[in-house]
Amino acid sequence: MSAQSVLFDAPGPRARRRHAILAVIGGLIALVGLYFVIRKMQEASQLQGYMWEPFVTDRSVWRDYLLKGLWGTIKAALISIVFAGIFGLVFGVGRLSTIAPLRWFCGVVVEFFRAVPVLIMMIFAFGVYTRNGVFANDINPLAAVVTALTLYNGAVIAELVRSGVYSLPKGQGEAGLSVGLTTSQVLRSIQLPQALTAMLPALIGQFVTILKDSALGTAITYTELLTWSKTLGSAFTNTVPAYIVAAILFITMNYLLSRLAVLVEKRLNRRGKTAGGAHATPAPLPGAAVAD
Repeated sequence: MSAQSVLFDAPGPRARRRHAILAVIGGLIALVGLYFVIRKMQEASQLQGYMWEPFVTDRSVWRDYLLKGLWGTIKAALISIVFAGIFGLVFGVGRLSTIAPLRWFCGVVVEFFRAVPVLIMMIFAFGVYTRNGVFANDINPLAAVVTALTLYNGAVIAELVRSGVYSLPKGQGEAGLSVGLTTSQVLRSIQLPQALTAMLPALIGQFVTILKDSALGTAITYTELLTWSKTLGSAFTNTVPAYIVAAILFITMNYLLSRLAVLVEKRLNRRGKTAGGAHATPAPLPGAAVAD
């Protein structure tokens, strides 16, 4: 008997009918809510055709607003991805160390930054950098965004590294130890490369989170896509269309990264099947007769 059948009973005819009725009611409520939202936007003249014309007829909309915001988002995301990867690798390996104090310290750091909201870290870092003049005034917002994204997502990547190594068969580590490798050599040469390969899809998925969370930088005056969309809406009095276009750009970037994760996962699965299907002919033992 499966765990699902133990935990949950299969719905009968009455339950299925009740679920269908609730689904229809929920759909109707959602449609009514959407109708009122669209109606309010129309009353505010935010969905009229002339509100969308600047995106097609005025090049400055893209050159001076959207492309600048897009570059700000991509720049913060790329820098954060690099630093978060380094942070996650270092502290992930630290959590696997045989030295207890180092392992505990890395564990405390990882769990702390995983628990603190990204926005709070951005505001705190921005305040520290601004008051102490750590960077130039125009660099402080970017530095705060990168700091917060690096600490939070680096902690998540560190946990991915740790769980990836622990998910490997124990026989691989034991085999490395049996041929004379030390524990650190087994980790570096055998376990870590396999764990990093297996966690690539999840790692790319975390990059999507970094890209989305960069929009929080608008709270500390970082000029990314959301900030420039707000400025665009104020300049052309088309706030709703500006936010809709920004949302489409965010969705497109996140979709491309998600597709990349799917392609990487398929490629890894295909490589695994190919490697598993090939069998090398074992070498004959010393002194054994070789058949003609």
